[in-house]
Amino acid sequence: MCVKDRLVRAGMVVLSAAFLFGMAPGGVKTARAMGASDGDVEAQVHKALDNKRFQNVTVSVHGSDAALNGTVALYADKEDADKRVHHVKGVKAVENEIDVAGPPMEDVALREKLAKGLAYDRVGYGTTAFNEITVGVEHGVVTLGGTVYGPPDKDSALSLVANTPGVKDIVDTLEVAPLSPNDDRLRLALARAIYGSPQLQKYSLDPAKPIRITVVNGNVTLTGVVDSKMDHDVAGIRANSVPGVFKVANQLEVAGPQAGK
Repeated sequence: MCVKDRLVRAGMVVLSAAFLFGMAPGGVKTARAMGASDGDVEAQVHKALDNKRFQNVTVSVHGSDAALNGTVALYADKEDADKRVHHVKGVKAVENEIDVAGPPMEDVALREKLAKGLAYDRVGYGTTAFNEITVGVEHGVVTLGGTVYGPPDKDSALSLVANTPGVKDIVDTLEVAPLSPNDDRLRLALARAIYGSPQLQKYSLDPAKPIRITVVNGNVTLTGVVDSKMDHDVAGIRANSVPGVFKVANQLEVAGPQAGK
């Protein structure tokens, strides 16, 4: 073996020994090699949760696993606690058993509050009419469904719900419409065709009560509430008249006693 090979092999042995004893290249020790105990990691977790919102949260650390218990006021606080602890060095898994103990609210009242808030969410961004979100509430657990225009619309909806008092948990089944220049073209053409009708212009006045237009791969779904069966039919006819539309599912509801006419 030549001198060069011996030196290379010797260097590999030294490097391997360094890793075995917890030394990274350059002599930097890992957290565990420096003697970081469960207590050290737990102290860092407590530091990450040093906020009044988490004053009733308890922490226990075993190895690289952190367990969170106690209570917070909002579901958003529970999510934030989880996120903060996941970012603590040395923590690899988080068991989040925090309870949301905010003020109680009847499911019907909570659903109405959320539906109203979501109806006006993202107003001013130009995507309100293209978002169709359903809300279900059972024992404070909120299920969100439907289809939204883009990721910002979904994130905004989830944030609104998470920060609403009374929400204990969220089941997210919201879908984001796939990115498609053709679908974007259809959305604009459909909005012009529907709201361009003198009979249907009134539905563009209140941003919370539009005729909602969902487009996925050329397939169109109309949702919302209209005043009459005629408005329902006109919206469907106008949507079907737009070139490039594959299929229209007219799911508009008719309000009041005219629903059966």
